[in-house]
Amino acid sequence: MLIVARVMVGVVLMLSGFAKAIDPQGTLYKLQEYAEAIGWGTAFGDTLLTVAAIVLAATEWILGIALLMGVRRRLTTTVTMALMAVMTIISLWLWIANPVSDCGCFGDAVKLSNGKTALKNIVLLAAAVFLWRYHNSLTPLCSVTVRKLAMHLSVLYVLGIATWGVYRLPLIDFRPFHVGADIQRQMEIPKGEEAPQFETTFILEKDGVQREFTLDNYPDSTWIFVDSQTRKVKDGYVPPIHDFSVTLTDTQEDITQQLLTHTGNTVLLIAYNLDEAQQSDYGEYNHMYDAARRQGIPFYCLTASTQEQIERWQQQTAAEYPFAITDETTLKTMVRSNPGLMLIRDGVIQAKWSCNNLPQVEEVVSNNTVQATPMRQLMATALPYIVLMLLLIGITKIRKHLKTHTL
Repeated sequence: MLIVARVMVGVVLMLSGFAKAIDPQGTLYKLQEYAEAIGWGTAFGDTLLTVAAIVLAATEWILGIALLMGVRRRLTTTVTMALMAVMTIISLWLWIANPVSDCGCFGDAVKLSNGKTALKNIVLLAAAVFLWRYHNSLTPLCSVTVRKLAMHLSVLYVLGIATWGVYRLPLIDFRPFHVGADIQRQMEIPKGEEAPQFETTFILEKDGVQREFTLDNYPDSTWIFVDSQTRKVKDGYVPPIHDFSVTLTDTQEDITQQLLTHTGNTVLLIAYNLDEAQQSDYGEYNHMYDAARRQGIPFYCLTASTQEQIERWQQQTAAEYPFAITDETTLKTMVRSNPGLMLIRDGVIQAKWSCNNLPQVEEVVSNNTVQATPMRQLMATALPYIVLMLLLIGITKIRKHLKTHTL
């Protein structure tokens, strides 16, 4: 029973911390949702929330490793129990109030409903209390020297991948806009499946009186719009990508299908907020646009900014490329950088770059540019750490075995 609880809590904490560390920007967005849900709005800056995201990820990861290896057993089980108590309270609140759609426990790698998250945390809390009660019975996995070395390596590892995710892009992309994804296919609803149905209610006012209307009985223009509410009236299949649309700002033309069915390369400069976007490399974007235009490659800047913000960006950077409006949340999902670059070929994502790691122009316009898929990214990121830890544990076991037989 003790072994089951130890492995269960340790592995879940490791996976949760790893998922958060890989994509600290995604954890930042989730923390912003929490802040808005409890009415704190923008009380915390992005820098503070980013630090909080990394600290939370590192804490979960290190606690998981420490539990499995038997490091500082009393302290580890006490902190684990306290953390799970807090997480359980939060998840119960999410389950009852439902302020956000999911807790973000495992980032975009695994999506859990608020109800399933609450149940998971209750089970883990019970296991954590059990481990705390019998912490003296937890057998260390290896020698003190190896445990210390393993913990130091684990700290460096989790902070390293988190720093990489903040400065560049996540080492592993679990989102639907990952490299290798066919956007058009990700937007399709399989045969036999029905799309969810929504109903929008409009709150309008006339002569100081407010009333609710639907599209079926929408009144004349003498009524003044106040607010609108949309609710789901029937469940259905929601495709991985369900809110991707691209509308040119100058002509108001919807070019979504044109973009996804274009044969060859398409370059997308993605900046959900141009006022907050890094401008230091604007010359590179202009150079890439010129090179793409010479080769007949479409180049668009996708943004959720206002027309005033777009014009300000154009004045500050001398940008001549066309701008198109896309949903802000979608843009944040597409690239964890503001701005960032995405290369699409025949509707399939080939590569993505952060503004801190811009490619050469030849990479952007080349027909040979292809980055690693999520599975290859996972193997390249996790395998070296796993092999190193197994070697450390194996060396300890071999030394103990040799010492025993020598005596």
